[in-house]
Amino acid sequence: MKLIGATEKDIPLIQNLARRSWEKTYVGIISTEQIEYMLEEMYSANEILKHLQNSNYHYYMILDDRNNSYEGFIGYEHDYEAATTKLHRIYLAPESKGKGFGKGALEFLKEKVQESGNSRIILNVNKDNSAKKFYESQGYKVYNEVILDIGNGFVMDDYVMEFLIHGNLT
Repeated sequence: MKLIGATEKDIPLIQNLARRSWEKTYVGIISTEQIEYMLEEMYSANEILKHLQNSNYHYYMILDDRNNSYEGFIGYEHDYEAATTKLHRIYLAPESKGKGFGKGALEFLKEKVQESGNSRIILNVNKDNSAKKFYESQGYKVYNEVILDIGNGFVMDDYVMEFLIHGNLT
């Protein structure tokens, strides 16, 4: 597995992977209308381009170097809060789950966070998303709950989780 910095040319691939993951993950958790609304808002080419142009925001493509195929992506933002990096998105193609790509991406993230001088990672996860258990297995803990109005009559009902980095990770 390799993580490769994303560029503007990767926007269609990011959009495709997000859609494939969301359609599998969120059906039955949120409405189809909300899925479509969020994909259109959060994964428009303009929105992703804004992220790529922000020096604190980083996207990496998750490459399965054995099959030379992209299996997912990760997007995070250093200094989202004081000494804190926010993991905004980590999504895998549905057929790639359970193969170590998510765990590898989170390990990569910890290294990047430590290199940045941040000491904490936060993320939001839908309260009904089974990914919460995955994050807990990787040492993340719930520290808050939020209901966020995202417009168009939709809300995100999430747990906010954190991982604290202490010293050397190796």
